[in-house]
Amino acid sequence: MKKLTTEEMGRMSVEEFRESEKLPLTVVLDNVRSLNNIGSVFRTSDAFRVEHIALCGITATPPHREIHKTALGAEDSVEWSYHEDAAECVRGLKEKDYRIHAVEIAHDSIKLDAMTQLRNNALKIALVFGNEIEGVQESVMELCDGALEIPQYGTKHSLNVSCAAAIAIWELSKLMRQ
Repeated sequence: MKKLTTEEMGRMSVEEFRESEKLPLTVVLDNVRSLNNIGSVFRTSDAFRVEHIALCGITATPPHREIHKTALGAEDSVEWSYHEDAAECVRGLKEKDYRIHAVEIAHDSIKLDAMTQLRNNALKIALVFGNEIEGVQESVMELCDGALEIPQYGTKHSLNVSCAAAIAIWELSKLMRQ
């Protein structure tokens, strides 16, 4: 077995990416502190052609050397915006007919591996990921249409936010592309 070369992978250019059809998915980062986590979410969002990332509160914005370190240029391909207040951002998305789901362990959360109701590609969906310590703010949780929970079977009941984003975006992209 031999790995593919960069040329054999047939990667898009940034311009081709910008013109390509995107998954109708927006990722909302609510007060994410780590620049490396932010960069990783950009990179994952590029991989699955997420349409937009909303950076909220204390979440840093590009250009930044530490974001670029993990994003590897995805901060240039994926559209993003900054919002001082995550709740205001979510309200704006709701006005644009997005279904908002926090990725959080919450009352009545839906296990990610049991989720089927988001299978409709016509839906516009926003996933909200919270701060590394506090999670998604309660004021934002109250605005969400639901919560998605990543099943976990060990002693910990949390994942690094960039890992949680990668898992949730992957699972949602599989459903939305069916």
